[in-house]
Amino acid sequence: MLKNSFQLAAKFSAPSSFCRSASGLPQLLTHVENELDAIRDAGLWKHERVITTKQGPLIKVENQNADILNFCANNYLGLSSHPEVVNAGKEALDTYGAGLSSVRFICGTQSIHKELEQQIANFHRREDAILYASCFDANAGLFETILTKEDAVLSDELNHASIIDGIRLCKANKYRYKHMDLKDLEEKLQNSQQYRNRLIVTDGVFSMDGDVAPLREICDLAEKYQALVFIDECHATGFLGPSGRGTDELLGVMDRVAIVNSTLGKALGGAAGE
Repeated sequence: MLKNSFQLAAKFSAPSSFCRSASGLPQLLTHVENELDAIRDAGLWKHERVITTKQGPLIKVENQNADILNFCANNYLGLSSHPEVVNAGKEALDTYGAGLSSVRFICGTQSIHKELEQQIANFHRREDAILYASCFDANAGLFETILTKEDAVLSDELNHASIIDGIRLCKANKYRYKHMDLKDLEEKLQNSQQYRNRLIVTDGVFSMDGDVAPLREICDLAEKYQALVFIDECHATGFLGPSGRGTDELLGVMDRVAIVNSTLGKALGGAAGE
């Protein structure tokens, strides 16, 4: 499939006289195929299971008739296929259309975007919020925007891949502290005092192990060393804390966390990030 895709792209992008065999394409395809073979040989190849039903605790997949118990979705509250959510989506399509064919700052911002951003800000008790296509995109866009070479970012070593990628894009001085190790974090804070701003970055809940970040103690250190705290709440928003506002609400530090990033695509049943 990958080979065919490359060939299809080359076919439609090149003049009719262009000779693919004389280009670098065969060499690239050979490299890609070798890499894929190596992944298979290492037992790391991932096969997609194609779902043929709505998301839920019981699903059907291609080439199998029996229902399958689904333990791997992030549909924590069962909202992905909830009738009220589905109907609200249909009404929004009728009212606002299927797309805008524009970026937001040209003619791609509708009233529903601003209303949702205000509701999200109110829910998390923040001054404002901005929508991205996904939380992965939000993490990619945040750190480069607010941090420069005059700043420092201190990241838990087990933070989500999107946080790691986002931090790589920024020019800030980078420190990685041991997983939920407050002593190591404090040492990193002491070593980064020369920088203008210091941003501590952590998942609220670490998705692979279910660890809950020690936010009270992290906030204590942030205040001691005049740093800021960022939390990724993708696996906490909607169900953690007395009213589902997340880890910062659960641990009573909502007024001590500077930046919250989360998603509408897990517990809240949508498909986008905030």
